[in-house]
Order: sequence, then structure tokens, then C-alpha cells
Amino acid sequence: MTGFLTSVGAFLFAIAVLIAFHEYGHFWVARRCGVKVLRYSIGFGKPLWMRRSGDDQTEYVVAAIPLGGYVKMLDEREGEVAKEEVHRAFNRQPVSKRIAIVAAGPLFNFIFAIFAYALMYVVGVPGIKPIVGEVKEQSIAFDAGIRANDEIVKVDGVPTVTWGSARMEMLQSALQNDSITIEVSDSSQGTSDRANVKTRKFVLPVSSISTEDKQAKLFTELGLQPFRPSIPAVMGKLSADGAALRDGLHPGDKILSSDGQQISDWEAWVKVVRASPGKTLNVEIERAGLVDNVQLTPEPLETQDGVIGRIGALPEPVEYPKELRTIEQYSVWSAFYTGIVKTWQMSVLTLKMIGNMIVGEVSVKNLSGPITIATYAGYTASEGLPTFLSFLAIVSISLGVLNLLPIPLLDGGHLLFYLVEIVKGSELSEKTQLKMQQVGILLLGCLMILAFYNDIHRLIWG
Repeated sequence: MTGFLTSVGAFLFAIAVLIAFHEYGHFWVARRCGVKVLRYSIGFGKPLWMRRSGDDQTEYVVAAIPLGGYVKMLDEREGEVAKEEVHRAFNRQPVSKRIAIVAAGPLFNFIFAIFAYALMYVVGVPGIKPIVGEVKEQSIAFDAGIRANDEIVKVDGVPTVTWGSARMEMLQSALQNDSITIEVSDSSQGTSDRANVKTRKFVLPVSSISTEDKQAKLFTELGLQPFRPSIPAVMGKLSADGAALRDGLHPGDKILSSDGQQISDWEAWVKVVRASPGKTLNVEIERAGLVDNVQLTPEPLETQDGVIGRIGALPEPVEYPKELRTIEQYSVWSAFYTGIVKTWQMSVLTLKMIGNMIVGEVSVKNLSGPITIATYAGYTASEGLPTFLSFLAIVSISLGVLNLLPIPLLDGGHLLFYLVEIVKGSELSEKTQLKMQQVGILLLGCLMILAFYNDIHRLIWG
């Protein structure tokens, strides 16, 4: 119950902040352009709170449905306007001002992301050093010359302090290029002074990997995995509806063997479970110093790689050794610059993913709705400020990019209308705009249904 409340609370907070910032962009630029703002609303529907303020008696509203917001401006198309205020109506503004007002919302989303990332890097992002673990033989990484215990210090010339930054740079490179250039050092040299560490460069060809596989399982396709310390095969948190709890396993149980096969660590236990969908395993466990046996049947789960077994269990938490942990942290100005770079990278990545969905190179199953977003909001909020700031930045960028798509009803649709107006020298007729808006409603409705379907599918089937 606590996790659910955390997710809901974090989601509502995130949405409220991001919507407020987006709408404030429209509001602020409209005021600077001399347009009268009638209402600034966070949410739709019945007002829960309202206040009038300023010379124009602008209404500031918090409404009942928190999945959006709007700025209502004086406009002759929406009602009668007094003669002395006609010059302040939105529809009477030159097209350049209308473009500025509409574009300001998405622009403020990108500005928010820059500052969120900057604050994140000033605070410091805890992470794990990008040390390579297992490298599969006859894989792209192995054939290139990468081996276990190599530490990735640069990707395409960009320094990588943590696995988080290494993943992002590698994904970005893989989506843009036919190869990834990786610079590594032997982790035994230590990395306190990276400038003086001897490094080696390797080029990993990625043109043979599909776009969807790059986004879903790049490391698997390359044949390398992050180094992880051995995790004991001890049961931690168990899912309430999982096979582990159903068949009698308890948190703290140590897995000794399965069908007579010794289980050395959690990785070995996962391999056994994944390879046994629907098969009953005779599992020997140690509980409170006593040895016992449990008959466990992993539930089948459909994945992109086929059917695997799942029991709904996490290992008992194990802290990474101090020598593997690090913090990515910068000065204020360096953090601000990094925030700009990260925002640009994530914007391009989001746009590429949308484009790949449209042409069918990436499955629409990657589309997420409010349920998935709420789940991640709760998770990141519980992980600490840097993680939650990263989540806010990513969602803000997504809102900015999506709102710029040329779909009627969105900011990008309005910008499209204005560009047509510039080309043809006059506004599109209201009839044409209405028809295009109806198409926009249909497209957005289909996207929302698909997003909700994906959310529910993940919730039920994982």
C-alpha cells in the first residue's frame, strides 16, 4: 500500500510541476507579447481552487483532472471582445508572436530538463563504475578485443564515469552510427586519475543489429555484461502473486540445489528458473539453519526471446563493494553544460524512437501510459533526489518533443497551421482547421488507448 501511495503521490507531483512549467511558458510569453491572459489552469474540469490576480484579473486555477492544463487567452473566435481590448486578442497578433507564444510551452519543457539535469549533477549521481563483467565468446565485443575487467573510460571520445553514462553514450552512438568506438583501461590500474591511465581503443560494428534490438538489448547483442559481484542465492522480496510465495518459499531462504544441481549464486539460480517454465523443480533450501525441500513450479512468461520461467522473487539486497561505487558530480557551470548536452541527447533519442515506431523499426509496445509513468515516478522518488530529477527531466523532454509533433490539438499542430499561413499568405479556414483537429483527436485517442493497453499488459503479464 505504501508503494502504491508513493507512486501516486510522485506521479501527481511530477505531472503538476511539468504541466505548470509548460503552461507557464505560454503564459509568460503571451504576457510579454501584450496578449491578455484570462485563465492559467493546471488540470481540466471542475476547479478545485481558483484565485483572481493582477490588473487583468487573470484566473489561476487548479482543476480536478490533473492530466493536462491550458492557458486561455483573449480571442475573438471564442467570444465577443470589447473594442478597447481588440489589440490584445491572440487572434489579432502577427503570426510571429503567435508562433512564439505556442512554441514557448515545449521550449520551457526543455529548459526545465536542462536545470533538472544540472541540479542532478551538482548534487551528484551515485553509480557503479563501468567495469565489464562476462564477455561472451564469438560475440561482437569479444571479437573486437574487449575482455572481462576492462573499464570503459570513453565512448566515442565522451568520458563515462558510471554504467548509466556508458549505457546512454553507447545507445546514442549505436542509433546514429554503424559502429561504436570504446576506450577501455584495465580496472586493476585504478581510475583516480583517468588522464594518466593507459587505455586501448576498440571499434564495435553495430550495423547488423536491428534498431529495436539496439534499444531493447544492446549489451546482449554486443555480448558483454556489466561486472556484478557474486550475489548469494538468498530470497529477498517476493511478489504476492508469484510462484515463489505460492509454493512455499520465504524471504531469507537460501537456495542450495535444484533437482540435485548445486546452486552457487543468484545468477545460477536465475538461469535454472528461466530454463524451467511450467516444470516442477525439487528445490533444496536452508531456512533458519535447517535444510528442507520445496516443490517449485516457475510460471511461463512470453518474452521476445521465447518462453521463460518466472517465480516473482528478488535476491536479498547486497551492497556493491566501495571500490566499485562512484559518484558523477560536476561544478555548477560544468553541470549546466552537461544538462544542455543531456537534454539534446535525450530529445534526439526520443524523436528517433518516435520515428522508428512510425516506420515499424521499433514496436509500439514501447509506448507507455500514465500507469507505467506512475510506477517509475514512485520507484525513482524512493531511490533519492538525483534519480527523481533524472525522471523529471526525461518526462519533461518527452512532453516537449510530443507537443512539437505536427498533430492538430498539440502545439506542433498549431505551429503547422502558422507555417501554412506564412506560405499561403492567409489563415487556413475555420472549416479546414476543424477537420484537421478532428483527425488530431482521433490520432491522440488511438495513442492513449494503445498506451493504456500497454500499461495494463505490463501490469498483468509483466
